[in-house]
Amino acid sequence: ITRARPGARPPLLALLLLAGLGQVRPHPQCLDFKPPFRPPQPLDFCVQYTDFGCCDAEQDRALMERYYSISGRLAQPVYAACASHLQDLLCQECSPYAAHLYDAEDPSTPLRTVAGLCQEYCEQTWQKCRSMFRYLSTDKELLALENNMVKFCRYLSLDDVDYCFPRLLVNQNLNQNLGLVTADSEGCLQLCLLEVANGLRNPVAMVHANDGTHRFFIAEQVGLVWTYLPDRSRLEKPFLNISEAVLTSPWEGDERGFLDIVFHPKFKFNGKVYVYYSVEVHFEERIRISEFRISPDDMNTLDHSSERIILEVEEPASNHNGGELLFGDDGYLYIFTGDGGMAGDPFGTFGNAQNKSALLGKVLRINVDNNDRGPLYRIPPDNPFVTDPKARPEVFAYGVRNMWRCSFDRGEPYTKEGKGRLFCGDVGQNKFEEVDIIEKGKNYGWRAREGFSCYDKKLCTNSSLDDVLPIYAYPHKMGKSVIGGYVYRDQKCLSQLPDANYFLSHRRLMSLKEKHSTGEWQYTEICMGTGQTCMFPGLINNYYQYIISFAEDEAGELYFMSTGVPSATAPNGVVYKIVDTSRRAPPGKCRIEPLSVKVKSRLIKFVPKEKLIVKTPTQRPRLRTTTKAPRRGRPTSETPRATTPDWSRKGGKSGERRARECGSATDEQASTRKGPGRVEIYINGEWGTVCDDLWNYKAATVVCRQLGFPYVVRATKRAEFGEGRSLRILLDDVECTGQEKNLLECTHATSAKNNCSHKKMQE
Repeated sequence: ITRARPGARPPLLALLLLAGLGQVRPHPQCLDFKPPFRPPQPLDFCVQYTDFGCCDAEQDRALMERYYSISGRLAQPVYAACASHLQDLLCQECSPYAAHLYDAEDPSTPLRTVAGLCQEYCEQTWQKCRSMFRYLSTDKELLALENNMVKFCRYLSLDDVDYCFPRLLVNQNLNQNLGLVTADSEGCLQLCLLEVANGLRNPVAMVHANDGTHRFFIAEQVGLVWTYLPDRSRLEKPFLNISEAVLTSPWEGDERGFLDIVFHPKFKFNGKVYVYYSVEVHFEERIRISEFRISPDDMNTLDHSSERIILEVEEPASNHNGGELLFGDDGYLYIFTGDGGMAGDPFGTFGNAQNKSALLGKVLRINVDNNDRGPLYRIPPDNPFVTDPKARPEVFAYGVRNMWRCSFDRGEPYTKEGKGRLFCGDVGQNKFEEVDIIEKGKNYGWRAREGFSCYDKKLCTNSSLDDVLPIYAYPHKMGKSVIGGYVYRDQKCLSQLPDANYFLSHRRLMSLKEKHSTGEWQYTEICMGTGQTCMFPGLINNYYQYIISFAEDEAGELYFMSTGVPSATAPNGVVYKIVDTSRRAPPGKCRIEPLSVKVKSRLIKFVPKEKLIVKTPTQRPRLRTTTKAPRRGRPTSETPRATTPDWSRKGGKSGERRARECGSATDEQASTRKGPGRVEIYINGEWGTVCDDLWNYKAATVVCRQLGFPYVVRATKRAEFGEGRSLRILLDDVECTGQEKNLLECTHATSAKNNCSHKKMQE
């Protein structure tokens, strides 16, 4: 079952296959629907959650004040017997599982005023302290049951007994590795995603201005750059539009086009922005580095007439265009060019990459400061080859093939360890992809070497090559076309990712972690969270397969861009933020207060399109049975708001195949057992059962159309969906033509009215 798209109207009917309870899947979540955190200061009142929970010192003080307010109203004997219980109950708001304890995850039920209690604990508390609850809770339904222990404790119970208090305190499965990133049985880190932008045409870059506004700018391969505000709304007018000048095509995989954008470190003062794109000049393909200035009339638009061409390099082929621009801590502009294209860098004796007099296959470094008068750029005096007459002075490093996405390490926040290291992903030829740390004056081996292996054997054995080996390389059986990312440095502002890991990708996400004792980099694959891992508001666990680029926002959080169709004209691109739901920063630690932005263009509100895919069966709900006492609790750990599985995104059956299976098999399979059948249903916020006297192939066709053929077989067999004796019979006399979308569209008795019983259903 998939979660309904936010804003979509939930269906009236959902059918579930009831699976075994299985192992409990921990899902720490606070009452604000966010992961728990470590308080910056020890808690004085709820000390059991001082290492990890949902309260900071301010919330802890508020609970303490409430404790003294209530205890002051209790008689002395009651206070003596109940003080510890009162403190325990109040402090469950600080539990890492507070959302479970208070039913906050289920929007169809009101928030509990008292945490869910285990049966024995509730009975003991009721016997000694039931008068305490009139000061603890404002729930009139609960207080009306004060003198009936059975109904009182049933009201306070949880359907999922693994989470009731105090049992969850000793549940090892819930409490081990609490706060650590979740990994599956094979060690694959399970992370989640937040959809940030969609409908983009091959989004190749996302950057920020570092000006305190926390805007982000997303560039499309066709040559448009869009402005997004912190709330993810987009300005209708583009930040930059040079689509008429940019050379690209609708062919899938075409590497030409608008490739990157970067803001000058002093943008806030000089308004300068630099771009890297493909262009055709007199039938000659080139890569162009240009400078633009911000419009004097609109801070969200570049002045298109201000373009100054800083550098152009002829491209002998249409591929291997490089495409990265970065400013280093030294204030210089770094430019990463490809080797010129074709296969094996066939240009000249040793190829462009090994030729220091060529600008292709290089990392270039230039100074663009104070260029309003005089030359457009200057050569930094410490560039490694400024005194070599056979080399271009712009060259900073060489021997690279086609580096796609590089980044500077921010360094450890306190010791600054690693700060300034330049990481790059270099796309391989036939066998290997590699990741390099770029250093001044170094040779990175191409075309002599591909990864750790020799490509040009004669050149590879040349002792004067003195090339630097990559920190990591992997074969094409793991993936092709590496995409470099960022070293994540424990920002903890909104999500906690593995610290000091270098994130990279091909068609799947990966990370590298340095082992300082050996200097080796260890590989870890990244998976999307399954089960409850990503069941937080707004999060998803799937992405389009063609990953294009990584990005950082102004707070240092990590993003990537991908598309379903790798064409510069296909509007299938999505930007995702990477989130680890195991923990977050304490409230206020990374509070972002963006500077105001003067907007002159119409705002287009962000509307998410992607869905959470629940890949594991959910537990069947336990509902109230014979008593009429009000009962609180969520029907299931996944609120059943969606109907059919999202086949196209889930990688399962296609709609065409599903229809064939339903059409070819319903008559035969359903006719194996006519008469009473059972299907569990969810109607208008309540779970129940169909009591169906006329179950036949037409009704089975409807179920098949809704959920697929496997559910038909189960629905036509007695008790396949569970006994259901505790569920009310909600539908009766169901007759279908076979054309309906779900059972509610069939002819049936009025909902909640029937003339049959569970006994009759068993006959």
